[in-house]
Amino acid sequence: MKIIDWYIFKKFLGTFFYAISLLIIIVIIFDISENIEDFLKNKAPIQEIIIDYYIYFIPYFINLFIFLFTFISVIFFTSKMAGNTEIIAILSSGVSFMRMLKPYLMASVLLGLISFYLGNFLIPRTNEVRREFKNKYIENLAKDKERNIHVQIERGVFIYVENYNNKLNTAFKFTLEKYEDQQMTYKLLAERIVFDTTSESRWKIYNFVERKIDSLSETLRKGKEIDTVINLKPTDLYKIKEDYEVMNYWELRDHISDEKLKGSKGVTTYEVEMHKRLASPVAIIILTFIGVAVSSRKTRGGIGMHLGIGISITFSYIIFMQFSTVFATFGNLAPALAAWIPNLIFAVLGVYLLMKAPK
Repeated sequence: MKIIDWYIFKKFLGTFFYAISLLIIIVIIFDISENIEDFLKNKAPIQEIIIDYYIYFIPYFINLFIFLFTFISVIFFTSKMAGNTEIIAILSSGVSFMRMLKPYLMASVLLGLISFYLGNFLIPRTNEVRREFKNKYIENLAKDKERNIHVQIERGVFIYVENYNNKLNTAFKFTLEKYEDQQMTYKLLAERIVFDTTSESRWKIYNFVERKIDSLSETLRKGKEIDTVINLKPTDLYKIKEDYEVMNYWELRDHISDEKLKGSKGVTTYEVEMHKRLASPVAIIILTFIGVAVSSRKTRGGIGMHLGIGISITFSYIIFMQFSTVFATFGNLAPALAAWIPNLIFAVLGVYLLMKAPK
């Protein structure tokens, strides 16, 4: 890279990390003021508050708003360069406008790769500690599902539970059915089943009736208590708020496959999250070029005018993202399309603005 490339590259990253560092401090202060009562009431140790919650909160927060601060950083330092006639000097020296975009592209790709790594691999690991702290000292993340829970645990194997108590690890009015070629071959009824916390899939079944059916005969067995292994996890029977936060990309993809097999209703939420993890890093590159196009012209309003336009565009992007997510979750919009629609719309806007930018 040439000297001017390094100059823009360092300006870009320096402004970004400076801006986001300042905001992290402000957000942590506000978060402490909001949660201090819970910390004191639940006697959270100071060491755990600092390390397990706030240290692990930093990468989550950076990735949550990385495209927003990338955009604002680009507008801020590019507008300042335009105000100091640096861009005019660069273009007058024979460097084309498209060539000037090279360091912007390199910096945005670097931030996009950082975002991809954070969102898909690092943050799911740090979220395990952060969410464990949150569940212990701030709010209970586990919530019982509604009554009449139906789950397919394997092909042709179905579970029905009237309700499940997460605190007791107990399901009531339990039914297990197995089918082969659309014919029932096995059925197990029980008053309640209790999860054995010492094993991953062992359950104790109480007051049961077991039926084994083949084409010629049927066997019936009753009993008060029996231990058995079922491919059923307690998490299949109750909700964990935003549990996708602790899944890396591959775990999330496998979880979606499992949920589709079980016929879960909320699988669309996981699909949207998976595609957003791919679309968000690309948004950094798109918004970077929009930021350059908006702020590279010297205007009477200066940085203030550029920041106002930039923030308006950023919030428009966020609104588009929220609308598409809602339509995917509660409507018929495909999850992949929901995640990528904002990028497609703003990519077109970016091309238009670059064409209109001063050359």
